[in-house]
Parts: sequence; C-alpha cells; structure tokens
Amino acid sequence: MLFGKTKLELKVGVFVFIGLVILVIFILSIGGFKTWSSGYHINISFNFVNGVKVGAPVRFAGVDVGEVKSVKLEFVPEENRSNVNLNIWIRDIIKIPSDSSVWVNTLGLLGEKYVEIMPGSDYANSVKANGILVGVDPLPIHQLFRNAENILHNLDDGIAKIKNKEGSLGKFIYDDTIYDQMEALVTDVRKNPWKLFIRTKEKK
Repeated sequence: MLFGKTKLELKVGVFVFIGLVILVIFILSIGGFKTWSSGYHINISFNFVNGVKVGAPVRFAGVDVGEVKSVKLEFVPEENRSNVNLNIWIRDIIKIPSDSSVWVNTLGLLGEKYVEIMPGSDYANSVKANGILVGVDPLPIHQLFRNAENILHNLDDGIAKIKNKEGSLGKFIYDDTIYDQMEALVTDVRKNPWKLFIRTKEKK
C-alpha cells in the first residue's frame, strides 16, 4: 500500500514538473525569448517623448528588434534645459547606422507609444553599445489642436473676405463686372476669331 502511494506521488510530481516546464516555455515565447537572446544597449536623447514607458517596443525599419529599458529625465546645465534619455535594448544582430532617424510613434491614433528607428545609410559607422542617438521630438497633441485651430481661423477669414467681395476670388464670384467683361470677350472672339491668331503672332 505504501509503495503504491509513493508511486502515485511520483507520477503527480512528474506531471506537475512537466506542467511548469510548459508554462515557462510559454511565457518565454510570449516575451520573444529575450532572456535567451543576446543584445546591446544604446541611449536616445529627446526633449519630449509623449508618454513612452518602460517596456515599449522598439522597431527598426518597421520590425520589432528590442524594447525600452529605462526612461530618465535629466537636466542639462550647459543648455539650461531638461532632457529625456531612453535606454533601449537592441538585438545583437541589428546594426544601426549613425545617421538613422529616431522618433516616437503611436499604434493608432490613441494607441501604445513605441520607438521607431528609420535606418540610415552609414553602416560603416554603426552605433556601438552604450552609444547615443538624438531623436526627433514628437509634436504634442495640444500643438496639433492649435495648428488645426489656426487653419480653421484662416479658413473663416478667407470665407468672410469672399462674402465681403474682397480679394480676387470674392470679386470673381460676386462682381458682375468681371462676368460682363468675360462675356464681351467671348462675344468678340466669336465674331472676330482672327484676333486670336494676330495676338498669338504678336506674342511670338
């Protein structure tokens, strides 16, 4: 009886162990096996990162190649301003040219923020481990709304000028004098089509 109980416990233990191994493999597969992958770290300097968080994806030419490891706000006394430093991990097989462009992008209009790296052409001078790239600051949302507001304001001013018969377009739409002149010109050309040829010769 004791031997049978021990055998049962052994089977249960083996089953639990196999389950744990499968669970670990599943977790690593979701994470892209980063634990088993080799890579290196580089730093990207921004003035504004628009909400990028630790763990955000890093894409190189549109392909996921790493992630953001840390986000640090630093003060630059020489320039009397704040600076945001992103420390990112990149797969070892990825070589980033020193003239590459880096910016913060969004998955959808209000989606997750991630770092996009558009490769340059200077592969002879690739960024080394712990190297630095200067990123292109994203445009803040309030600035987008302000630009849109300015466009609408200018559009309203343009429509108001047209309604007030101001400007070339306003005169063209509302001033009957232009229509009368055009009508007279068309009538004259119909009666005397030879004038077109004479004017063309004179211009030549």
